[in-house]
Amino acid sequence: MSQEAATQSPVRVLYTAEATVTGGRKGHGTTSDGHLEVDFSSPSELNGDGGPGTNPEQLFALGYAACYQNAMMGIARRKHLEVGDSTVTARVGLGTIGDGRFGLTVELQVTLPSITDPTVAKELLDDADQRCPYSNAVRGNITVKLTAK
Repeated sequence: MSQEAATQSPVRVLYTAEATVTGGRKGHGTTSDGHLEVDFSSPSELNGDGGPGTNPEQLFALGYAACYQNAMMGIARRKHLEVGDSTVTARVGLGTIGDGRFGLTVELQVTLPSITDPTVAKELLDDADQRCPYSNAVRGNITVKLTAK
């Protein structure tokens, strides 16, 4: 299958985020609207400075967790399920995949205190995984482990 055939594009773009970085993992980033401005530091686990700045994996984890939870909340509303007390913790790992290349791992840990039926929780997580743009973007490239607590 060609790369074009494997890529899904939205029919109509509703929003485009724009950010500019200088200096890579030890640099600085800003969004075009000025709402986010961050300094980057490379984690000591990657032989970096372990400084006070953030890193791309942390930003990806925050974005994925927020997006996934929002997808889940929308589905829960339609199914008349209570998930207002839920939390989503995203764990994004960075590691080697051979030949000098790097890859990511993702685990989404979802806490659903108001949903006690494991079958209902699993169905909700699976439905949110199908709706979430982050899940759709990484599907086939990164294995995402979904865990309900």
